[in-house]
Amino acid sequence: MKKKVYGVMGVLEGMKYSPVGNHSAVQVCRWCRNSLNGRGVCWKEKFYGIESHRCCEFSCAVMWCENKCLHCWRPIEMNLGSCLNEKEVDDPKEILEKIIEARKKLLMGFKGNKNVDPKKFAESLEPTLFTMSLSGEPTIYPKLSGLIKEIRKRKAVSFLVTNGQNPDAIAKLDKENALPTQLTVSMNAPNEKLFTAWHRSTNKDAWEKFNRTLDLMKKLKGKVRRALRMTLVKKGETKNKNKEFNDISNMEDENVEEYAKLIKKAQPDFIHVKGFMSVGYARDRMGYDKMPWHKEVKEFAEKLVNTKMLSEDGYKVLDEEERSCVVVLGKNKKDMKINWKKI
Repeated sequence: MKKKVYGVMGVLEGMKYSPVGNHSAVQVCRWCRNSLNGRGVCWKEKFYGIESHRCCEFSCAVMWCENKCLHCWRPIEMNLGSCLNEKEVDDPKEILEKIIEARKKLLMGFKGNKNVDPKKFAESLEPTLFTMSLSGEPTIYPKLSGLIKEIRKRKAVSFLVTNGQNPDAIAKLDKENALPTQLTVSMNAPNEKLFTAWHRSTNKDAWEKFNRTLDLMKKLKGKVRRALRMTLVKKGETKNKNKEFNDISNMEDENVEEYAKLIKKAQPDFIHVKGFMSVGYARDRMGYDKMPWHKEVKEFAEKLVNTKMLSEDGYKVLDEEERSCVVVLGKNKKDMKINWKKI
């Protein structure tokens, strides 16, 4: 495994990742840095009550994923596959301990910075939120249950962001009493044709697996906070070699009812409607004019909640954050804040 990973480590380190063990990595995200410097916080803090400076964004399968999504800013062209051998993977406790230590080293540059409050810096070294969304697909890691349980032992929140290609892995988390604090499923295409073109999955039954995950999400009501995450991309001319992506969009009017049907199937607690950002490796696939303005994202979100399927279920716009181009839909705003007593 180490031979396979070695070739991409330089790329990851250039992106300010800190590789850990055989298949994991951690990074200090923009909003963690901004929070320490007093330049604003992540939308997760505004909506969910999470402290941005204590958020640890990491991956337990950093370059492993079934999909090569058009909008992904990560180096998906260098993906290492869709399977990790259980006999070769690192121990969950070891991963978490090394992730925390690697993150501390990444944060040391803030120590002594006149713009950083010493108390806030000290707090940042002890994360209270572990977000598995850095890169790769976390459900590929076969010992995910143990990892989430280790996070729970630290009285910390765990957010699991998945592409929905491993419904059995999520069912296993439920069976082993290892569901995360919040389960987020990426939903970037409203129908099978667009799903296939968008995600470019190595799984021939990718659409079927995704829908199985939505069915499972509905059954997990009351056991875990559940969210669907949509990244919207509009039509626009790309100024690079991928001219075939000019007309591809997942936010046309005809998509609204299709999305509503999928949301109705999953019955999530929250829906994150976000705008695509042409950053990182995504710039080589789709240019800046594919990025929707916040106004356009909000208009699409309002069209969703105004459909009969969602309005009759009580969905509405709960909040928005223009800097991050995100609108959150749900039923009750009071349910958005994390209940730390239940962690």
